[in-house]
Amino acid sequence: MRRRTFVRTAVAACSLSLLAALAPAASAGTNASAPAAAGQSHGGPSYKRVGYFTQWGVYGRDFQVQDMDTSGQAAKLTHINYAFGNVNAEGRCFTGNIPGEADAWADYARPLDAENSVDGVADTAEQPLAGNFNQLRELKAKHPGLKVMISLGGWSWSTHFSDAARTPASRKAFVSSCIDLYIKGNLPVDGARGGAGAAAGLFDGIDLDWEWPGSAGDTDTVYRPEDKRNFTALVHEFRTQLDTYAKTQKKRKHYELSAFVPTAPEKIDAGFEVHKIMRDFDFVNLQGYDFHVSGEKTTAQQSALFARNDFSVDQTVRDWQRRGAPARKLVVGMPFYGQGWTGVTGGGDGLNQPATAPAPATWAAGYEDYKALKKLADAGTYTVHRDRRGGHAWLFDGTTLWTYDDPQVLRTKSSYIRDRGLGGAMFWSLDGDTANGELMTAVDRGLSRR
Repeated sequence: MRRRTFVRTAVAACSLSLLAALAPAASAGTNASAPAAAGQSHGGPSYKRVGYFTQWGVYGRDFQVQDMDTSGQAAKLTHINYAFGNVNAEGRCFTGNIPGEADAWADYARPLDAENSVDGVADTAEQPLAGNFNQLRELKAKHPGLKVMISLGGWSWSTHFSDAARTPASRKAFVSSCIDLYIKGNLPVDGARGGAGAAAGLFDGIDLDWEWPGSAGDTDTVYRPEDKRNFTALVHEFRTQLDTYAKTQKKRKHYELSAFVPTAPEKIDAGFEVHKIMRDFDFVNLQGYDFHVSGEKTTAQQSALFARNDFSVDQTVRDWQRRGAPARKLVVGMPFYGQGWTGVTGGGDGLNQPATAPAPATWAAGYEDYKALKKLADAGTYTVHRDRRGGHAWLFDGTTLWTYDDPQVLRTKSSYIRDRGLGGAMFWSLDGDTANGELMTAVDRGLSRR
């Protein structure tokens, strides 16, 4: 089961209309240019580097928490967003072993051996926390300052957000359940695993991935006109309860609150009172990809920095700023994957030409990891094309086209973040990078001016 966040695609058991969703290279050393501690910059402003780790990636993709360490990614990240936590029909955060709904086995029950463990020690049968959660705890111990956020919702799991946010009572109960489960770490008992406080201290905040308040998302996701004001109230309820809980702790800390937010102006206006919600958010992650997707009949860019009469990163930034978002709280989303088409006709470089279908790929047609696209480029069967003014790239072999971001594109976007005084960069998703973290290193160096 794949939980998508606005067509963040890979293995998918649930169907998705990509068109409906749209409505809304330098060398890289493994540990080169790593900060001394996560969150520290190299002598300049401290930019956020937020990477999504997918719960289900530990299966077919075999991307483990340990891989964020060995690739050098963890040393360069400030935040890891764990994707995802779900919301049930009663408007509560929950987990369990429910196909398509929750995977407690991956989260905290699955034992890892010494070879696949961050600290090199095998899990025991008795420890209350195992799985991804325990590995993330070990990763934080190895990289002081690294923060882990629980990301709630995503494309497929935003189904019940509108109901949960509908009344003051429902909002209070919803937020309380999420804090109890993830911030207090009171996990359901699963054999020896779980129990009161089993995951306490793991999560440093909450990321809201409601897609989308006030406008259409996945086919079963409820949305209402009143979602816009209810989202504002929900954000404030999260901020209030997180702050209240922080005051009860012996070691005071600030629990961070963020969100993934859309690029389409009509979706922004339908669901977000920008000037109000930004008071309570520490930052928001801007959708910086899927501007066009492989379900469309014509090839196009999916993540251009600049574009005339089309979606772009710059357009997204300006639209959020015009509505009251401060630049320092805007984190630019960057794709570690590409969108692809096949049956492309019309000649030329293949862009903006008719296509017959999404391109064949490893996990899902029309979606491919950067590490696989890099191999296509290196093999020489595809030609790399660039729109230097627009800040995007694509591969084309005469029949199949892939639009994607490579290190050169990401360095340009990193310069844009610095020049505009923005908050940093976000990546969907870390498992798409190369084994030595080539994309992560490109952004880290770009934000560090090196």
